[in-house]
Amino acid sequence: MRFTSSLKTNRDFHRVYRKGTSAVRPCLVVYARRNGGNENHLGFTVTAKVGKAHTRNKVRRRLREIYRLHEEAIRPGYDLVVVARTRAANAAYGRLEAEFMSASKELGAAQ
Repeated sequence: MRFTSSLKTNRDFHRVYRKGTSAVRPCLVVYARRNGGNENHLGFTVTAKVGKAHTRNKVRRRLREIYRLHEEAIRPGYDLVVVARTRAANAAYGRLEAEFMSASKELGAAQ
């Protein structure tokens, strides 16, 4: 991902949760917060409720790929946290993609 770095610390995730806005979809929740910079910071959260480790990793890989393919459509200067919900484990790739993009557009992070 060319224009994006990872959110790594718990403090960074909580800052986005507290001060950002959210868009809820059946399979995921997207939190967004302006960061005042020229690059995006991205984090994923997939809890144990989603399934065992291989299921969580599969969901995380899909979400990362969706972001990578649509990175050009995301406006620079946002901190984004994508939280997978339990329905994401069995959701089709196309549904995850559509929900991510519609949530990003609702938050003003995507064009």
